[in-house]
Amino acid sequence: MVPAVESILADIEARRAEMVELCRDLVRIPTVNPPGSDYPEFARYLGARLRERHFELYFERARGSDADSDSFPRINLIARKSGGRPGPCVHFNGHMDVVPPGAGWSVDPFAGEVRDGRIFGRGTADMKGGIAAAVVAVEVLVDRWPDFPGALELSATVDEESGGLAGVGYLAEQGWFDPRRVQHVVIPEPLDPERICIGHRGVWWAEVSLSGRIGHGSMPHLGACAIRHAAAFLQLLEEELRPRLAQRRTAMPVVPEAARRPSLTLHSIHGGQMPPARGLPTPCVADRCTVILDRRFVVEESPDQVRAEVLELLERLARTRPGFAFELRELLLVEPLWGDAGGLLPRTFARAVEEVLGIAPAFVCSPGTYDHKHVLRIGRQPSCIAYGPGRLEQAHQPDEHIAIDDMVRASQVMALAALRLLTQAQTP
Repeated sequence: MVPAVESILADIEARRAEMVELCRDLVRIPTVNPPGSDYPEFARYLGARLRERHFELYFERARGSDADSDSFPRINLIARKSGGRPGPCVHFNGHMDVVPPGAGWSVDPFAGEVRDGRIFGRGTADMKGGIAAAVVAVEVLVDRWPDFPGALELSATVDEESGGLAGVGYLAEQGWFDPRRVQHVVIPEPLDPERICIGHRGVWWAEVSLSGRIGHGSMPHLGACAIRHAAAFLQLLEEELRPRLAQRRTAMPVVPEAARRPSLTLHSIHGGQMPPARGLPTPCVADRCTVILDRRFVVEESPDQVRAEVLELLERLARTRPGFAFELRELLLVEPLWGDAGGLLPRTFARAVEEVLGIAPAFVCSPGTYDHKHVLRIGRQPSCIAYGPGRLEQAHQPDEHIAIDDMVRASQVMALAALRLLTQAQTP
């Protein structure tokens, strides 16, 4: 018998404290990327929990991927529980990696401190709180409804923060998201529990290497400073490209509002000598400087346009600035993604949000990419959304936190939507 909606929602509320402790335990495993630490421990911990409910467990190492090594193996976990009858498979996917904590914290970023109805720590919002909410939602369904139709899957994957190629990208290549075995994929990214995410902006990462000529620091006229070349390039970015991007606005429902325009971030600049651990550097003119660009673009822009706008500035400097030489290397390209809000999966989640939260959700696109891209473009699985409890503005921030109420409500939405997706025609 299909369980009553009220019993599902009540069971999740009753497991509030359990959900909090699960999130705290996950935060205490410092799966920092880079370098990709403690992935095996995270996979083992979550796998052991799901094994207690007789999930089939698969540990998939992305051997051969650029990031995988024996020191930092890229281990992904997939857990599957089949019901007693034929039906669809609903898959919840969350990334286990978190960005480095950075400075500015008032609490231990890996302690999972609870205060004022919130859990603090790196990855609470992005996205270990989402994983905990999804796990409890699935566990409640399995406990309440052991003979459910179809299958429920949970995966914890690596390296989303650095492109996801060894995580969801690798699993997609291996067929884990093939529409013949999985019908719906839900990713609990932090886009706010009142929103359903159906896509993302595109991203172009590029490395610009500028060459100079080494010389004695007391006679810079005999050298050519690559850092000054970089400064000239950065000046053109600020004076020409940034104002041009500010004039564009996409029709995509990107949140927050400022992200409806393309953006350009200077990720990092490396030039000259590395400072010695002790003592003073030697007096040399810098003969090398590297600039890493993070360009976010929208559906109205093409990848060729994005590249060309940067290349034109570099080629102009090569013509007009003595000694200016450059190499442009593309590091990553992901095109924008804008899905259909009218599909079965987003409509089912919208109905669940209305029932649990009492409001009609907004359909949005993410300012940054996430693993939806691999599910669709490598896995060929079109039925995919992001929905989770974390707040977008908390991602990658010092004192990152998640509201416990948001976790519980999002877990209820996930369970209710999964219940209806599994039954479809037998909506309770």
